[in-house]
This record gives sequence, structure tokens and C-alpha cells, in this order.
Amino acid sequence: PPTIAVVGRPNVGKSTIVNRMTQRFASGGLVHDEAGVTRDRTYGYGWWAAHEFAVVDTGGLVFDEDESNVFMREIRQQALVALREASVALMVVDGQHGCTPLDAEIASFLRKQSVPTVLAVNKCESTKEGDLQAAEFWQLGMGTPFAVSGMHGTGMGDLMDALVEPFPQRSTSEGENATEPLSIAILGKPNVGKSSLLNRLARAERAIVSDVAGTTRDVIDQRVVNHGREYVFLDTAGVRRAARVNRGVEQMMVKRSLKAARRSDVCLLVLDATEGVSDQETTLANFIAEAGRACVIIVNKWDAVSEKDDRMYRTSKAYLHSRLPTVSWASHLFVSAKTGLKTQQIYDAVDAAVTNHRLRIGTSVMNEVLEDAVRWQRPPATSTGRQGAVYYCAQVSTRPPTIVIFCNDPDLFGASYRRYLEGQLRKSLGFAGTPIRLLFRARRTKRRGEESE
Repeated sequence: PPTIAVVGRPNVGKSTIVNRMTQRFASGGLVHDEAGVTRDRTYGYGWWAAHEFAVVDTGGLVFDEDESNVFMREIRQQALVALREASVALMVVDGQHGCTPLDAEIASFLRKQSVPTVLAVNKCESTKEGDLQAAEFWQLGMGTPFAVSGMHGTGMGDLMDALVEPFPQRSTSEGENATEPLSIAILGKPNVGKSSLLNRLARAERAIVSDVAGTTRDVIDQRVVNHGREYVFLDTAGVRRAARVNRGVEQMMVKRSLKAARRSDVCLLVLDATEGVSDQETTLANFIAEAGRACVIIVNKWDAVSEKDDRMYRTSKAYLHSRLPTVSWASHLFVSAKTGLKTQQIYDAVDAAVTNHRLRIGTSVMNEVLEDAVRWQRPPATSTGRQGAVYYCAQVSTRPPTIVIFCNDPDLFGASYRRYLEGQLRKSLGFAGTPIRLLFRARRTKRRGEESE
């Protein structure tokens, strides 16, 4: 779809405008009363006047070098990439602060670009004073300044009409055969190489990468087409232990990362091969399993490991199984985002996990497997002699596969026997890469003589 690149100096409300355009107030760009919250290019999607479009939110542009902010140069680079991709640029200014020298500098910069530009004067909450606030920005020479309020939506209709005007006319048959892209969340603690992995998979410098932990702040959406199939990778902020998470921006980052994981089809849990599995990564694995998401474990920086051989590989897999028992069903890939080692195999692993996440097994086949499992090992009896009895099972849903097992009393089936049944179902039916949920339900049996009453 056509793309709108949103640019401007820091803290003028660009992310609020983007959230208004995409109607994603809860899951859109981070909004906080602090300059420099947005760093990478973050994408959203919306509709206006029969036009589907993509919106690119960029970090605040500053042309003076500030040694205290190591990301200014990378933020400018991300904004330049967004402008090269864009069909139209939206320059956002602050109507309450008035026209600043930096606004004039950005306007001069945009006039040298080939992309058409629309000017939005944000924070004009008053409809009476909004036009007066916007009038000051005629001096920028960017055409009509539209007085808007990203917070309240005032003036957004006229602004959207101006933004979609350069768009090509949308074909009525366009997108009829389009398939839904796969959503893949990249999770992990800070500085394990999540953004480097995204850049490698996207074959572009999509996210800012640095040695500073916490470089990525917002959830970055990147659409990638591989062998005709479309994927949306969600690069999330690194998740630290709850006790170390600072209030404010970092707390919002963590919540946004976990929310992205819940709405994804597959989670890539990225680990650092040069470090052991931490308690925080075990907690993330537990979260993925509880959320019912398919999972692929990515061990990054494998190029930095010395003396790699089959024994090291087997030992590493056994270690991951012992440290991450809740996702023992997930496949493992040992990759290097830096060199590209085995990164293309991630697509095959994701496809396999999604297939099993959406797998539906026939009731007759599933009951044959269940009968064999019970025949091999009967449910344990209680001290009073009560024996668990399994009658039949049926799969009731997918994403993840959910199986209801009807029995005489769910309390008679302990955790160990439930794990045994899950293992037998996985052994016979697959389900690699996805959690499966077993729900035990009591089936009321009729007592003798009840039918004759």
C-alpha cells in the first residue's frame, strides 16, 4: 500500500498523530512526555476514503550533533529511509510552542526531497484558536498548515483528505486473493541481537542496532515476503526482570512487547549463545506457553562459540530442554545474525510451527492414539482404590490445538499422567513447535435403573 512518512522535531506529538491515523491507541506508538521516545521506524496501517495505507512513525529529527544522545545520527538515517519509501510525507509541528528554528531547518530539508509534503500543526485543541496558531506556520513555505489535535481528533478529516490525494486510485479487485500474513514476535532480554536478527531477515537496516542495552523501545513491524509468503516480524523491546524495570517509558515498553507476543502467530525466543539461560528467559518461555503461542528458540551469536561440533550441539540442546521445560516442544536453531548463519532456516521453522499450531486431527484418529496410550499405562489408582477412567476425546479448537478428554473424575489424573498423555499425543500426531492444551472433563454416568424412571 502507499506509505505516509511522519517526520518532525522531537516531542511534537508525531506518535499521537500516527495512533489517530491508524486507530491503534492501545497498541500503537509509545506516547510519553519525554523527547526521544521513538527511535526506530515503526509501521502502522489504516484506511481513509477507500485507500489503504501504511504509516511510518520516525524519531524526532535533530541536525545538531549532541554527544549526550548517541542515537541522533541513526534516527536521522531511519527518517531518510522512511522518506525514500514514502508516497507522501507528513511534517508535524507544535502549535502551542510556535514556529522554531528547528522547524524551519526541517522544512528546508524536506523541500529538497522528491516526496510531496503535507504540514500538520498539532496540539490545536481549540477550534477557535487553532487557525490562529496554524497561521504562523505559513512562513515555512510548506503549503497549507492544517490545524489538528492528535489527542482529540480535531481537524484530522481535512488532513487525511490532503494526505491521500497523491495516492494512486485503488483497483476494485486489488487484494481479493491476498492471504493473511503471519505475525512473528521477536522476544528476548536486552542486547541478545533481536534487532540484528530482524535486519538480517528483512535484508535491510530496519532497526537501530547498538551495544547499548534498551536501544529498541517500541514494537517495530516489518513486512517481509519470502518465497511468495508474507510475514510481519514484530521486533520488541528487551524484557528485563520486573524488579529492574523502571517506571515510565520502560514499563510501557515491556507491556507493549508482551502484548505483541499475545497477538502473534509465532514467538521467536532469542537467546545469547555466549551466555547461559537466565531466569528472565525462563519466565519469557513460561509466558509464551501460557499465552498459547507457537515458538521457535533462536540461539544467536553461534559464530562466537569456539570448538563447535556435534557433541557441543547435542549438549546445548539438552541444556535448553532442562532450562526451558515449558517450551520443550519448540524447535531450536543455532544462528548468527551477524554472519547470516542458518538465518534463512528460520522461515522453514516458522512455517512448520504455524502449520502445527493450526493443525486439526480427526476424532477417530485421536481416540485411537488415546486408547493405545491408556492401554500401555493405565491411570494410577488412589489409596482408596479409585481408578481413573478415560472414555474418549475430541479436539475442540486450534491456535493452539485444544483437546477435551472425557473421564470419570478429572481429580484422579495427576500432573505426571497428564504429561504422559501429552507426550503420547505428540509422539503419534506431531504438534512440534506448538503448545497443546488438554482439558479433562467429567462425564456423568447413568446409574442403574435411571433409564427406566
